[in-house]
Amino acid sequence: MTVNAPPTETVGLYGGDASAAEKLAAFREGRAPVAVYGMGKIGLPLSLVYAEATGAVTGVDIDPGRVAALSDGTNPFDHEPGLSALLSNSVADGRFAATTDGEAAAAAARVHVLVVPTVIDGDDDPDLAALEAAAETVGAGLGPGDVVFVESTVPPGTCEEVVEPILTAGDRERGEFGLAHTPERTASGRALEDIRGSYPKVVGGVDAESGRAAELVYGELTDNEVVSTSDARTAECVKLFEGVYRDVNIALANELATLTEEFGVDAVETIAAANTQPYCDILTPGAGVGGHCIPYYPYFLLDGIDGRAPLIRTARDVNERMPGFVVDTLVDGPGFDGDIEGATVALFGVAYRAGVPETRASPAIDVAHRLDRLGATVLAVDPILDALPEMPGEHVPLDDIGGREVDAAVLVTAHDEFDAVDWTAFEREGPDGTRRGITVVDGRQALDLSGTAHDVYTVGRGWR
Repeated sequence: MTVNAPPTETVGLYGGDASAAEKLAAFREGRAPVAVYGMGKIGLPLSLVYAEATGAVTGVDIDPGRVAALSDGTNPFDHEPGLSALLSNSVADGRFAATTDGEAAAAAARVHVLVVPTVIDGDDDPDLAALEAAAETVGAGLGPGDVVFVESTVPPGTCEEVVEPILTAGDRERGEFGLAHTPERTASGRALEDIRGSYPKVVGGVDAESGRAAELVYGELTDNEVVSTSDARTAECVKLFEGVYRDVNIALANELATLTEEFGVDAVETIAAANTQPYCDILTPGAGVGGHCIPYYPYFLLDGIDGRAPLIRTARDVNERMPGFVVDTLVDGPGFDGDIEGATVALFGVAYRAGVPETRASPAIDVAHRLDRLGATVLAVDPILDALPEMPGEHVPLDDIGGREVDAAVLVTAHDEFDAVDWTAFEREGPDGTRRGITVVDGRQALDLSGTAHDVYTVGRGWR
C-alpha cells in the first residue's frame, strides 16, 4: 500500500513555460505522475488505462481491504473483460500502485483524477460528500501547474461552485492549477473498451488552459476523438443530457407497453416496426430502470429547478412505477384475482442488468418489497450474485428452484443462465388429471413458454 515514487523532476501540465510537446512527453514518460481517487468499478479501469499511457499511477481508496487486494494484483471486478490481466501486469511492472494515503498521493502527483460515487439522498437531492472529501484530499497536496479532472457525474456547476472553492482554500488562487470536467462514458462489463475509445471523450475546463490540458491528457488515453466543450459546466451537462435522453425514451416505451391491452396490439412488435423509420428510435420497454446512472442523473439536473422540467419529472415517475405495474399485473392476473397473500413467487434476476453482478437501484428490489408487503413469499434466483442486497426474499440457487413449490414467477433480469430453466417443472397435475401452470410475468420479453400450461404476461405484449 504505497505511493508510486515520483521522478526527481516532475512537470506540471497547466500553464508554465513548457510547450505542449514537452508536456506531452513528460506525461508519456511518467514525469507528470497521476493519482486517481476512487478505486471503484470505473476508477480502477480508468487508472489502469492511465497506467498504459504513463508509467506512474497511484490509485487511492479509503477501503484498506480494497487497497490491499489491488496491491496484490487481485481484481474485485472480475466481470470486466481484460481487467484482471491488466491489473496484475501493471502492479508487477510498477506502473500502478494503490494506497489509502490520499494526501501522500496528492503531494506526489501532478495529475489528479476524481472518480468517486455521487448519489442522491432520501429527498432526491444530490449528495456530493464523497466528491467534497476527495477534493479536500487533493487540495492538501495540490501544487502550481497541477491539473484536476473530475470524472464523477455531477450537477451543473459543481466544478466551479463546489470543487474549485475547496481547492482554492487557503493561499491557493484560481489560475495556479487546472480544473476540468471529463465525464466518464462507461458501461459495466465493457469498461476498458469504453475508456479506450468506444465513444468520443468529452472534456471541458473552467478556463481555456484547463481545457487544453484535458485535451492533451485524454488524447493519449483514447483512440477516439476528444470533444472539447466551451466550459466545465457544459461538459457536466453532457453526461446528464445523455442519461435523461435515455430515461425519457425508456419512459415512452414503458408507457406504451402499459397500454398494450387497451390498444389491442403487441407494443414491442409495433415499436420494432416504427423504428424502421430512421427518425424513430423508441427503446425497449421493461420491468424498470436500474443501475448507477439513469435512475439518479435526472435529479442532478432537477436540483434547484423549482418545479420546472415536467417532462423529465414525468419520465422518472413513469420508470419508477414500472415495478409496481409488474406486481399489479401479477396480482390481478389469473389465479390471484387481486389477492396474492400466502403465495410463493420466484423472482428471476436481481442484478440491475443481465450479466452484470451489480444491484444498485435494481427494479427487482422494489418488486420484492411490494410482494412482501402484500404477504407473498419471495424466492430470489440470481446465479451471478453471491448474496442478495437488502431486500425480502430467500436466495435460491438456480439448480434448486425447479424443486420448489411456487405459485408465480416474475422475470426482471434476463441472464443467459435462465435459458436453461425447465419451466415445465413448475407445472402441477390438477384434480382432473390435466397439467396446471403458474402465472408468469416476463419483464424483458425473454421467455418462450409456448407449449407450457402457464399463464404468461409479457411487458409490452400482454397476456397469452
